[in-house]
Amino acid sequence: MTQAVSAAPTRRLVLAAGLGGSLGLPAIARGQNAWPNRPVKIIVPFATGGGTDVTMRLLAPKLGEVLGQNVIVENRPGAGSTLGTDFVAKSAPDGYTFALATLSSTGIAATLYPNLPYDPVRDLTAVAPTVFIPTSLAVTTRGWDVRTLDAFVAALKARPGAYSYGSSGIGTTGHIASANFLGHVGARAEHVPYRGAGASFTALIAGETQFTHDIPSLLKPFHEAGQAKVLFVNQAERSTLLPDVPTATEVGLPDYKAYSWYGIFGPANLPAPIVTRMAAAIEQAMSDPALSARFNEMGTPPMLGWNPQRFSRYVADEVVAWAPLVRASGARVE
Repeated sequence: MTQAVSAAPTRRLVLAAGLGGSLGLPAIARGQNAWPNRPVKIIVPFATGGGTDVTMRLLAPKLGEVLGQNVIVENRPGAGSTLGTDFVAKSAPDGYTFALATLSSTGIAATLYPNLPYDPVRDLTAVAPTVFIPTSLAVTTRGWDVRTLDAFVAALKARPGAYSYGSSGIGTTGHIASANFLGHVGARAEHVPYRGAGASFTALIAGETQFTHDIPSLLKPFHEAGQAKVLFVNQAERSTLLPDVPTATEVGLPDYKAYSWYGIFGPANLPAPIVTRMAAAIEQAMSDPALSARFNEMGTPPMLGWNPQRFSRYVADEVVAWAPLVRASGARVE
C-alpha cells in the first residue's frame, strides 16, 4: 500500500457539491442540528494519487451533495500516515475536520510506533468505514519460473533467506501481510522497503525482489502482461478483476490475514448528533449506484450497513488483532 514520505501538506482540492440547506440556520454552537453550516474538511494522510486519495476524491462530491456543503479534501502526508491522522486527533471536535484513516493509521500504527502521538481508539472518533481493501500475493516472472503457491513455498524453504520481498514502506499493510505469510508457511525472506508502491512494483518486474503484497487492481496490469503472477487474492470470493486467480482459502490458507480498509474518523469527543449524521451521509453517498459500481470496478468494495458503534468496536478489535502480527514481523518505527 502506498506510504506517504513527505511531511509537508500538499495541494488541497475543493470539490463542489450542491448548495446546502444550511443558509439562515443557527450556528452549531446554538444547535448541532444546524451542522454543517460551512465546508467540511477531510484530511487524507497520504500523498496524492494513492488509493486513499483516489477514494476520497471520488467520494467527496457525492458526500458534499448529501451534506449540503462543500467537502474539501486536503492531503497531509508524512510519518507513515500518522502525521495527518494526528492533526485530526488534535483538531477541535466541531464536525469540520475529519480524516480518511486506514488500517495502517490505526490498527497497525498502535503497535508499530512505540511513541505514536495519538491513541487510535481513545483520541479518534470512528464514524464510518468506506471501502475494504483485499490484498494479493504476486511473484516475479523475471528469471524465476514459479507458477503455483506450492512451488513458491518450496522455493522459499529450499533457500531460507535467499529471496526478498518488496513493500511500499516499513509497517505498511503490504509489509505486514508478507511477513505474516512467511510465518504462516514457515519460510524466511528478506524485506526490502521502498518509497511507494511504484518503486516496489518496478523492483518486482525487474526480478530484484521475488514477491510482494498489494491491491489486486494495482497488480492486475503486471499479471496480464506476464511480468508477474498473482498467486492468490485474500477475499471470500474470486476477484472480478482477476477471475483466473484463486482465493487464499482455495490455495489452503483459510486463516491467513492480509487486507486493509479505509474509514472516516473525527477527533475524540465529537458530538453524537454530528457522528450520527455524518455516518448516515457516508452510507447514503457510498450507496449511490454509480459510485458503488466505481469502487467495485476498482476491486475495493464499499463497506455498507455499518453504524458508528459497530465501526468503533471493529477498530478497537483490529488494534488487538494486528498487534501480534506486527510484533512477529519485527517492524518498528521510532
